[in-house]
Formats: sequence, structure tokens, C-alpha cells
Amino acid sequence: MKSHLSDIEIAQSTELKPITEIARKLNINDEEIECFGCTKAKISLKIFERLKEKPDGQVILVTSINPTPAGEGKSTVTVGLSQALWQIGKKSIVALREPSLGPTMGLKGGAAGGGFSQVLPMEDINLHFTGDMHAITAANNALAAFIDNHIHQGNELNIDIRKIVWKRTLDLNDRALRETVVGLGGKANGFPREDGFDITVASEIMAVLCLAGDLADLKKRLAAMIVAYTVDGEPVTAGMLGVQGALALLLKDAIKPNLVQTVEGTPALVHGGPFANIAHGANSLIATKTAAKLADYVVTEAGFGADLGAEKFMHIKTRAGGFTPGAVVIVATVRALKMHGGTPLADLKQKDVKALKSGIANLAKHIETIDAFGLPYVVAVNRFVQDTEDELETVLGWCRDNGHPAALCNVWEEGGKGGIDLAREVIHVMEQKDNRFSYLYELTDSIEDKLTKISRTVYGAEGVEFTEKAKKQLLELKKNGLDGLPVCVAKTQYSLSDDPGKTGRPQGFIITVRELKPSRGAGFIVALTGSILTMPGLPKHPAALKMDVDENGKAKGLF
Repeated sequence: MKSHLSDIEIAQSTELKPITEIARKLNINDEEIECFGCTKAKISLKIFERLKEKPDGQVILVTSINPTPAGEGKSTVTVGLSQALWQIGKKSIVALREPSLGPTMGLKGGAAGGGFSQVLPMEDINLHFTGDMHAITAANNALAAFIDNHIHQGNELNIDIRKIVWKRTLDLNDRALRETVVGLGGKANGFPREDGFDITVASEIMAVLCLAGDLADLKKRLAAMIVAYTVDGEPVTAGMLGVQGALALLLKDAIKPNLVQTVEGTPALVHGGPFANIAHGANSLIATKTAAKLADYVVTEAGFGADLGAEKFMHIKTRAGGFTPGAVVIVATVRALKMHGGTPLADLKQKDVKALKSGIANLAKHIETIDAFGLPYVVAVNRFVQDTEDELETVLGWCRDNGHPAALCNVWEEGGKGGIDLAREVIHVMEQKDNRFSYLYELTDSIEDKLTKISRTVYGAEGVEFTEKAKKQLLELKKNGLDGLPVCVAKTQYSLSDDPGKTGRPQGFIITVRELKPSRGAGFIVALTGSILTMPGLPKHPAALKMDVDENGKAKGLF
């Protein structure tokens, strides 16, 4: 039994292969990587020219039920599945998002998988990594500075200082910065006005970086971002300020995918990190497409449950990338299903088949969602140490009785070996099941219809209501010709509804859209629901309180 070791102890006891060896495993040429030390590298975008005629590998999306404080281990299953595919002789790459310092120092404590199914070097990935987050923060805040400077220097574009919509960012949870005032101290410091900060991963520049196809597309998308409105109500873009070139220059290295490895030496691309409850929640399109050129199978994830990350992956990322997923893995755990059935967090170690059966309704809804997209799927029952055989059989038996392909996995403790059954089942459904992939809405649908179709089909809501503010914004979006974009719903991850307290499978609820924001550069409309925040706060006991570094520079407390 190895389970007594913590994630960081496993990570630090693993002997990493040189990143050049991992690159050669994928037939990447030496001149196509830029090394960051011995264990990290960026892949040059020039690789696409060499591999442009090579057929793409299959993309396997890993999603889950609605998350709970009990944990689902979606990233761990994603890494473990990719390792398992290698173990059965399939060339695979895992493609993940980069962790944000905000949740790492706040609630999560780390986000690189876990146990014997994690990406390494874990400490670097969870902290500064290759500097991508800092580059995005710098580009975002440079744009904010350019806006205020333009106004200070004469305001040639006639920007209404009450209608500047571009916020500054910081990659940390800092609730005190949600609402701020800038420009104080006299004329030399600009015009006093209300402002605020978002967390970096909520910046439109993050979404732009993750959906851009190349540097030229990146520059085009940056230019299209709406940053303010004139006194006449006309949109002002970054391109009108003439700064898209400078922003692209700050991002010229950040756009390159990061190559690392798993505990078992399986290649991993970790790149981009938009939140799924605020933005579209998937790693960069460039990383996914690079992986598809280098391997037969790409195992990637989308943030939180299928109601958030998977829905946005389908409607936003696959549209931008022009590809069809091969299959979907839906992760569920006994622990989380018991919580959805009413078991308190403190009682999860106790057997509770009744609550488990009730909580399975949440899993059933997410299966319906993936089936509505017409994709083959497998339920991955992610085993935890405390699970009883009766409880595991309850979930697996329900899947069998209802015709849902499923497999038990134990990749945290056993690595790839613990995911072999899942890997074989995923390949089986891709080979045997028809792939009828289709979108739930068309781009020609109205914004109201897009949101209604998502809410009814994906969330199980009765419909959608719009606040008076959102109704006015609907008219503005139509006037500015932006109603043909896909929608990106900012919603709580804890519930199918917009109320985090409604766990399980709530019925008879309405989704309330309180605000609509155009992300024209990213290519979608953000619909904010409930009380979702774009700058999170720290919990009462942040994970950072357990973090430290010893006299040799060895990290402690990341998990």
C-alpha cells in the first residue's frame, strides 16, 4: 500500500526524466522545444508546419458530476487515464489547464492531479511554472494603463470614463480589490473613477490566449476586445487604441504550449487556465491541437461538472478549433454522490447507500447532457479508500441496469494500472458507439434562445429570466452585431441551478441572468447568473497557511 504518502511526497520522490527524453518520445525535434531547466519546456508553434499533413488523434474529454467539498478527482482521473492508455500500448498525451495561484493558495492547495496520477514538477506547475500567468496579468494591466493614459492625454476616442469595462487583474484571491477607485491624487494622476480587479484567469486575455489558433489570430482577437464605450454608446476596442501589437509581444512566449510529464513519464501539455464557472474552462486550443498531432489519443479535461466545462468545451472550444471529441468520460465518486443525496461532509466515512442512491440523480443528469450532444461516454467511478464494496457496486450496478458504460478506477493509488479497465472501456465505446456529435444551439439562434436551450437541456431548468439590466444589454448586443456569438454562462459549479445550495438534481427552477458582457476577442457572450464573482476571496483557513519551504528550497504543504 502506497496510499499513506501525500501528493507532494510522491511528487518529490519521483525521478523525473529529462524533458528532452519526453520530447523524443513524441518525435519532437530538438529545435522545436525551448527548455526551462531540465524538466519543463515550451513547444515551438513551428511544429504545426512540419505536422500539418499528419492526421489528428482522438480527443477524449474528461468531465464530472457537480463538484462537492468531498472531491471528485477529475484531474487525477484525466492523468491516470492517459497513463493507462500508454500501459496498454496506446500513444497518449494528457492536456491540462495551468493552475491559478488564487485557488492554490486559497482553497485547493494545488491542481496537478494527485497520488500516482499527477503531472510533474508539481511544485513548479502549481506556482510560477513558465510565467504564462504573469505574462497574461502583465498584458491585461498594460491595456488598463493604456486606456487611462489615452484619456489623460486628451481622450481622442471620446471614451466615457463612466463606461470603462476593462478591469485590472491579479492572480490571487483578494476580495478587497473587487471594487476600487483609481486616479486619486490630482490631475497628474488621471481622472478619479471607479474600477476593480478580476482574478487573472477571468481576464478576457486568458480566454483569447486559450482560443487563438496562432500568433496572427491572437493579435486579431486582442484587437477585437471591447474595453470601453464612447459618450455616444459606441464600443471602443483595444485595436482602436492601437495596442494589440504590444499586447501580443507580451504574450509571444506564453502562447507556446508547456511540455511536462506525469509520474509515469507520460507526456503532458499544461497550458492556459480559464475558470469554468467564469470563462470557458478548457486548456488552450493550441495545446490540444498540438497534442492531437503528436499522439493517437489526447486526454483533456474541462472544469467542474458537465453543466459548465463540458457544455462550454462543446459549444465554444470545438467550434473555435473545428474538431469533434471522440468520447467523454464522466467522473463520479461514492463520496460526492452521497453528498448530493444529503449526507453531511462529516459523515462521509459512514456507509449510506440510501443517500448514495438519491445522489445518483445528479450523475444521471450529466449523462443525459452528454447524450444530448450525441457523444459516446463512459462513467468513471473514481475509488476512494473509504468506499465500501456495497457502495461501489450500487453505482456500478445502477450504470449496468440503465445501459451506461462504466468502469471502476483507482488511479490515485495505482497510477496507470488503476485505470486500465477505464482505458479499455473508453476505446471500446469509441470503436463501437456511433458518434452523433451535434450542438444544442445554432449560432443563428437569438441569445435568449441559446440560453434557454442550455438551461433546459443541460441544467434541467424550466426557463430563463433576465433582469432589467440584462434586457438592456441584450438590445445593445444586438445593436452592435454581437448576438451571433456563442454564450458562456458564469454559474455556480456546486449546483445544476444558479443556487449553490440546491444539490442533487433540483427541479422547477429558473435561471436568472443578471448581466451580459461581450467578450468579442474571445468570441463569446458572458452571461452572469446568481452571485458568481470574478474575483474570489480567501477561505477562513487558506491552504497557504500549511505551505512552507525548507533551507534547501524544497516546497512543503502543496497537496
